Amino acid sequence: MGFGFMGRMHYRCWRRLEDVEITAICDVNPVTVKNAQEAVGNIEGAAEDLDLSGIKIYGDFHEMLCEERLDAVSLTLPTYLHAEFSIKALDAEVNVLCEKPMSLDVRACERMIEAAKKSGKVLQVGHCVRFWPEYAKAKEIVAGGEYGEVVAASFRRLCARPQWAWDGWVVDEKRSGGMALDLHIHDTDFVQYLFGVPRGVQSFGTRDSEARLTHIVTQYLYDDRKVVTAEGSWAMMPSFGFEMSFNIMLEKASLAYDCTRTPALRVCPKEGEAFAPEVAEGDGYLLEIAHFAGKIRGEKAEDVITLEQSRNSVKIVAAEQESVETQKLVLLG
Repeated sequence: MGFGFMGRMHYRCWRRLEDVEITAICDVNPVTVKNAQEAVGNIEGAAEDLDLSGIKIYGDFHEMLCEERLDAVSLTLPTYLHAEFSIKALDAEVNVLCEKPMSLDVRACERMIEAAKKSGKVLQVGHCVRFWPEYAKAKEIVAGGEYGEVVAASFRRLCARPQWAWDGWVVDEKRSGGMALDLHIHDTDFVQYLFGVPRGVQSFGTRDSEARLTHIVTQYLYDDRKVVTAEGSWAMMPSFGFEMSFNIMLEKASLAYDCTRTPALRVCPKEGEAFAPEVAEGDGYLLEIAHFAGKIRGEKAEDVITLEQSRNSVKIVAAEQESVETQKLVLLG
């Protein structure tokens, strides 16, 4: 459901999986499907090999649910529609992969969790960074303990304000949650994945001429006093492109990642030379969809992302936004 940039990315990933049949695409705007091969977004790969022959195109979600026998649906809609359409699909006994963020607020997330429990179907939220090969490797290294405890960590996600979304919904804070909930939440969620929910957050931000949050820096507070920060921005100039990066400082090594560099991930041990560790093939989108497909098939695998964690990421970002407004530390209960 939804065939914009992210819908096309999901389509590309589903086509690469074995024993998967794409039977229908739904989008309220027929021009979106017609112009499906137009490249948009800040990640490459959404506009390749789009042969839609044999796939039925719908403009109404309810009609598609009634007419098609669906095992699952990828929901790649604007954020303000996530809860409504996820619940509709779950009520129709269809498994749902819903793009991140889970929803605009914690109450809507709770409704989604309740609908998933009631239906008995799989609801997975698309926090692709948890599956991104270099980030997954960093998680593995940190959890393994070979290089000791984390002393400090910093994460960055920087680009220009997006202009490619349908009807400008991404830059409308009432519909997307703005930069903090649409972009920065990737790093907030990965911080939670590595270290758990922080005790509190202290955030600083700047706004553009229309009072929209355009840049944020957050410190996540933990009882062991490690220093963890994340920076997100839509304030870069268009010619800058896109950067996601991190530096994780452990007692016996440093992990350094930058998507603009080759090799992107380096392990710099206390003794010996820096090296590029082997990481999984593919990207976070493909790997998260493969994980979702495995869950539908009943394959036993550890949950990389739970619904409660998806909700908590929305909760943490809300605390960050409150901290920007109040210029005070916000505790998370």
